Amino acid sequence: MRNNAKATTTPQPLPHVLVKKKSLRKRIWQHRVFYLFLLPGVLWFLIFSYVPMYGITIAFKEFNFADGIMGSPWVGLKYFEQFFTYYQSGQIIRNTLIISAMKLFIGFPMPIILALLLNEVRFTGFKRTIQTISYLPHFISWVVVVTLMQRLLTPYGGPVNEVIATLGFEKITFLGNIDYFYQMIIMSDIWKGIGWGAIIYLAAIAGVDQQQYEAAKIDGAGRFRQIWHVTLPSIRGVMVIMFILACGNIMSVGYEQLLLLNTPATASIGTVLDVYTIKAGLEEGRFSYATAVGLFQATIGLILIVTANQISRKVNDTSLW
Repeated sequence: MRNNAKATTTPQPLPHVLVKKKSLRKRIWQHRVFYLFLLPGVLWFLIFSYVPMYGITIAFKEFNFADGIMGSPWVGLKYFEQFFTYYQSGQIIRNTLIISAMKLFIGFPMPIILALLLNEVRFTGFKRTIQTISYLPHFISWVVVVTLMQRLLTPYGGPVNEVIATLGFEKITFLGNIDYFYQMIIMSDIWKGIGWGAIIYLAAIAGVDQQQYEAAKIDGAGRFRQIWHVTLPSIRGVMVIMFILACGNIMSVGYEQLLLLNTPATASIGTVLDVYTIKAGLEEGRFSYATAVGLFQATIGLILIVTANQISRKVNDTSLW
């Protein structure tokens, strides 16, 4: 009986089955309906994102309208050398890095904090109202935002300074004052983007398994402990991805905000690469020079995002690719 049982339980070798892999062309044709949905997006990127990239070649040419991009003579790295030998280039790069670092390390955590606070609100109506109010500024242009700031903060009848004067203090010139320039830049940037950024983290928090909170409650964890040991570790991957993307914009702080808030009084700390590129290209007509500066920005941004991605992959196995 022992021999018969052994004979019946012996695994039989599986027949060797050869699966012929379909070619890429046949697979695309098989799923042609899905690829058809993809086509408009691909065309949009090709026309508006990749075709205009041909224009960066004028950074290496003596561009003039008569000869066009194709006919303009090559000048090599002439305009890159002009920028790096410009006596204010170091100050412009330093201003860009300072404002970017402040936006990254002060502004980046704010949407996460707002999302955590909104997640703790139990009254749904109040939660939706606060969420709607917080992301509405995202749809307002910087022209309107700066105009509102000028009306609210002006020392000539502005409500903020009227309150300060009523309390017995001297009125403050917030805008156009070098002592308050960084504060105005960071506060307005946070006010405009905090609600929009919190949407991503609220979506990530909504996907957290509720059984983890129940297990934490059984272990005696309060609300703060649940946030620290359940919510934050669960959305860590999203936070890392958003931080990597933010690192790619370190050399680009946004020209609209700086162009509108910067004044001759704050030019020494408010002139950044974005503003300098706009002025060199559109106001002075130095298109090749402005393109060279813009290409320098994009190259540094690409290097930073690739480096941050590699570091994140090695440290916590989270990366963009």
